Amino acid sequence: MTDQFIAGIIGAPFGLKGFVKVKPFSGETEHLLKLKSVMLRREGKEQVHDIEESAATGAGDVLVIRFAGFNSPEEAGTLRGAELVVNRENAAPLRQDEYYVEDLKGLAVIAKSGMTAGGAPSAGEILGHITGVIEGGGGDIAEIRLKNGSVRPVPLINEFFTEIDLEKGVITLKNLWVLE
Repeated sequence: MTDQFIAGIIGAPFGLKGFVKVKPFSGETEHLLKLKSVMLRREGKEQVHDIEESAATGAGDVLVIRFAGFNSPEEAGTLRGAELVVNRENAAPLRQDEYYVEDLKGLAVIAKSGMTAGGAPSAGEILGHITGVIEGGGGDIAEIRLKNGSVRPVPLINEFFTEIDLEKGVITLKNLWVLE
C-alpha cells in the first residue's frame, strides 16, 4: 500500500504576506488545514516546509497556506506548481466504501463464485490486474490488464464489482462479459 499521497498542488500567490493558493485533489480542505508541515515536491526534488498559517477561502475547495520563510508574493511565487505530499494519516479521510486510487492499483481481478459456466474461469481465478484508474466526470474507470496482455476499461461501480479486499489484494468481478 502507498504510504504517501499527492494531496494538492500549489497555485498562484495570494495577498501580500506570502500565502499561496492550494488546490486539493480530493476537493476537501479540512485535513490539510490541520497540517503543521508538509513535503513539497517539484521537478523531482522534495523538501519539508513548516506551515505558519492556513485558511479556507470562500472558493470552497481552495485553501491558502503561508509557509515559513516565504513572506512576500515574490517568494511565495517560487513554490507555484509544487505538489503537496502527505502521509496516509494526513490524506483525505475516506467514507464507507471509498478507497484511495493508489490502493486499487495492482489489485488482482478475480471471478465471482457462481458466474462460471463451460470453459469460463473458475470462481476466484485471477483474470488480470488493475494497472491504473482513470478519474472522470462520470466516475472512475479501472484499467485491467488481462492475463493475455490486453487492457480493458471497466467502470468502478457496484454493477460490475462486488467486493474490494485490500488485505487480500483482490477485487471481485461480477460479470465476465465486461472484459470482452
